[in-house]
Amino acid sequence: MADLGGPRARDDLAPATVAVTAGRPPHEPDQPLNTPITMAATYVAGGDLEYGRYANPTWTAFEETLGRLEGGRCLSFASGMAAVTCVLDLVAQGARVVMPRHAYLGSVMSLADLEARGRLTASLVDISDTDAVVAACDGAALVWVETPTNPALEVADVAAIAEAAHAAGAYVVVDNTFATPVLQRPLDDGADVVLHSATKYLGGHSDLLLGAVVTRDDELHDVLLSRRSLTGAVPGAFEAWLALRGLRTLTLRVERAQANARELAERLRGHDAVSEVRYPGFGGIVAIVLEQGPMAADLLCRTTSLWVHATSLGGVESSLERRRRWKTEAPTIPEALVRLSVGVEDVDDLWADLSGALDRLGA
Repeated sequence: MADLGGPRARDDLAPATVAVTAGRPPHEPDQPLNTPITMAATYVAGGDLEYGRYANPTWTAFEETLGRLEGGRCLSFASGMAAVTCVLDLVAQGARVVMPRHAYLGSVMSLADLEARGRLTASLVDISDTDAVVAACDGAALVWVETPTNPALEVADVAAIAEAAHAAGAYVVVDNTFATPVLQRPLDDGADVVLHSATKYLGGHSDLLLGAVVTRDDELHDVLLSRRSLTGAVPGAFEAWLALRGLRTLTLRVERAQANARELAERLRGHDAVSEVRYPGFGGIVAIVLEQGPMAADLLCRTTSLWVHATSLGGVESSLERRRRWKTEAPTIPEALVRLSVGVEDVDDLWADLSGALDRLGA
């Protein structure tokens, strides 16, 4: 990975500093502060770039920054699903993959599709039950971890799972989309690959599609790079630039969203319309189960004004949705569960809007 110079080359910087300083041009006279958007499909021959499917300086800046934050080497992809597909594509014919029963729906559906076509076999587990996950590692080629899980918000013991998986000869992939490297670095706990939907918290403004994987294994990095180049699952330069801009404020946004989420989770526990609050103690996602059932959950999503009814998450704006409105969502997710992606607005304004909508359910 190219060293772009400046303070980002140091190893003793805090994540908040890395997010701001990494992936920038050298601190030299007349250099721009920000990495420019390189709109090029073809480069003059004789250098390292050659063609737009292989590399782009704007990707490199984003990849350097996220790689530094996660503690490895990063590759960006056209979307989170492109990254998921690339990783699953590395699993050998007929091999077994262990995955959480509750996880990002696209990941679970991709695994189910591969199993239905006879490409591999799948074992779905409760990722918070470490003993069950460890038992499932035997004979597996890949153990997929998501923590916290989407939308159940279960938390995995990454270190224990990684140790058991490696003892069984399996690789470990951790989807770190919800926590981000601000709150956890799975490579430090033994994971082989960290995966992100950069569409969510990394970009942070609901205006791009981008995926990323990070690894410390140079050979694995090169294999993933080869697959990305071959399949063409590459990001656009503008999307990479937007994602890099989003990374600059990642720490601030995560800290604010987490503070809001903690406060809202506490207040929601005291509301009569809410039968259950799920919050793992960190991050900006809260899930609630409504006492009056799925119709009340749908009504809640339609009657807030600040909270936006939307399926994505991790933006500066707060959003919510009833997850079981998707027919392919796991049947073990309660029908009346509403996932809240808490944004960076004033917490009292968010509470007034949400609690008012909850109050009206009983009116």
